[in-house]
Amino acid sequence: MTRALVIGSAIVVVALCLGDARASTPDRTSNPLLVFSNVLSIVQRLYVDDVPPKVLIDNAIAGIMRALDPYSSYLDPDSYTEWEAESSGSFGGVGLEVTLRDDVLTVISAIEGTPASRAGLRPGDRIVAIDDVRTRDMQISDAVNHMRGKPGTMVTLHVLREGWTESHEYPLQRERISVHSVRWQKLEDGVGYLRLREFQTKSPADTEAALKKLSQGGMTMLVLDLRNDPGGLLSAAVEIAEMFLEDGKLIVSTEGRVADQNMRAFAQAPSPHLDLPMVVLVNEGSASASEIVAGALQDWGRAPIVGTQTFGKGSVQTIIPLSSGAALRLTTAKYFTPKGRSIHGKGITPDVIVAAPEPSADDSDSPPTDVSAPELKNDIQLQKAIEVLKARGHRRGGLPPLTPTAARPATSTGARTTGR
Repeated sequence: MTRALVIGSAIVVVALCLGDARASTPDRTSNPLLVFSNVLSIVQRLYVDDVPPKVLIDNAIAGIMRALDPYSSYLDPDSYTEWEAESSGSFGGVGLEVTLRDDVLTVISAIEGTPASRAGLRPGDRIVAIDDVRTRDMQISDAVNHMRGKPGTMVTLHVLREGWTESHEYPLQRERISVHSVRWQKLEDGVGYLRLREFQTKSPADTEAALKKLSQGGMTMLVLDLRNDPGGLLSAAVEIAEMFLEDGKLIVSTEGRVADQNMRAFAQAPSPHLDLPMVVLVNEGSASASEIVAGALQDWGRAPIVGTQTFGKGSVQTIIPLSSGAALRLTTAKYFTPKGRSIHGKGITPDVIVAAPEPSADDSDSPPTDVSAPELKNDIQLQKAIEVLKARGHRRGGLPPLTPTAARPATSTGARTTGR
């Protein structure tokens, strides 16, 4: 009885304090910032534990971002530093690109040669828990932070896949992930093969160097492989697309709420690859910047698309640094292909649909095919792309071209922007 009375008395005291706080707040419905300030003050004065103000503010900001879309997030200083390293092609973790799909943490793609890809994780896999932490209602940035860590340490992902009745455990050892975004190889009969694994800062220069080497080796036709490429920098996508398009052709347009997010990016430089017959390979792991490149080449009739429906991420995120050393990763615009198509939530439909075979039980844990491996001959999507390429001979394009659009300089977003 005594204990009950003490607890009851405490509740009364708190209620009185809260009442005083409410009474002291002028017109608490007209200014949300006053309400927030009041709540912060109450928590600092009355919460059972002493919580540093910075922790409260950081979590409040993260809560604001959670109320937006799955791609917007708050990056604390450590996360922002890690993001910058990732954009340059090196970071610590397991090698997964993830998103929220129907509020479920979902794999976009596993980066080739990483712990996640070697374990057999696939696009569309749903991660229901990381170690013992359920991912329901977890923000993407929080999920990424859980998966990252010191190389050599372990993390266990609990994964559901279509057709499975229960989740499977994937214990993964973290590594230092260094992604070389461009891989290339000369195939038979003058066919060059170029694979883009991610759109990084160095990707345009690396792509141009690979094309030069392929051309010197006798390349007369090109397969551009964007399968399982989750995207990356919007600027890199524009630079790579303009390697294959005539000067003045629209590559992508973006539309946002503010004027400086309304951008139209045009091919602005003559390219030595304009007359190179080409085909583009995509699949369900091709997202964002990959879809920008594929969509531009498809809309202009520059290259037919072969493979399966792409992921469908048509929004642009701007990284906005803050004075604290942190940053906001904020969705600021949606992008559109030259024909005005928004692929967000839809993806790009290939001109020639070729589904990849399901991995058998025997090879589900095998590493994915490397660009230099002879197994490329057993890649039915690639072989179909080569068939389409040869059937076209030296004709350019696969679709009727658009009406030419007058060129004008692309406007800058004013901050590093990603299409991931």
